[in-house]
Order: sequence, then C-alpha cells, then structure tokens
Amino acid sequence: MNLTKDRFGGLLFLLLSVTYGYYAADIPLLPRDKFEPFHAQTMPYWLSGLGVIFSILLIVLKPATVAENEPLLKSNILLMLGLMAFTFIFSVVLPWLGFPITTSLFLASSYWLLGERRIKILVFASVPFALIFWLLLTQVLDVYIAPARLIFW
Repeated sequence: MNLTKDRFGGLLFLLLSVTYGYYAADIPLLPRDKFEPFHAQTMPYWLSGLGVIFSILLIVLKPATVAENEPLLKSNILLMLGLMAFTFIFSVVLPWLGFPITTSLFLASSYWLLGERRIKILVFASVPFALIFWLLLTQVLDVYIAPARLIFW
C-alpha cells in the first residue's frame, strides 16, 4: 500500500479525530448531566467517532483517481498557506472589528484568494452569510459574542 495524498490526509484526519475524542473527555459536565442521553460531551464523541470511521475508510479504500501518485502542486501549497494566514489574521482582528465585519472580510478575502474576482459575488456571498450566522448565534441560540473593541475605544 503506497502512501498517497489521500492516505496521508486520512492519517492526519485520523490523528485529529482521535485527539479530539480524547480531549472531549475533559469537557466538564454538570452533576445533573451525567445520566442524560445528550450532554456537552455527546457531540464531540460522535464527531470524533465519525471522523475515525471516515478516515479509516479513506486510508483503506482505493482512491477514486486514476493517477496513484498525483504531484502536490506548489500553487496548492501556496493557496493552503494563504488560507491559513487569513485564518490567523481573522483570529487576531476578530476582537477589534467584531464578528460580522471580520467574518465578512475573511470570507470575501478567502473567496478572492480561491479565484473569484467579481465584487458583487464576493459581497453577496460573504456579508449575508456572516450576518445570518451572527443573528442565528446571538438571537436564536443566545450565544454571547463580545462586541468590537473599536466601538468602545
């Protein structure tokens, strides 16, 4: 069995899933939650279990591509590094600009990096998603998201 990109990705995903499942046990439970069917540890356990199953399938099953050893292109690595940089910048800027603005900028810049150059598409694919997601979190699910620091500066 050759170590292809798919199998290497499956191994990384398996490592991530097992680590996530291990640390899911550290999530504290309220005393009344121990005997409940659904509590704070339930979803992480399910997600890590599904991740383990899918990563093992990815490792064991034959890849769907014809070329067994596809080269890892330099442009793909640069694209991945760019998205990682955008994610880091998102985490640094988030407390200062707030969730809706930072998420909209992050999505629009990520779409631009992936090749979309039409401004109308960039705006309408990022701003409504960020606003709807923010409204869903704050109004429906009652999750507290701290306001932007620049507003109170």
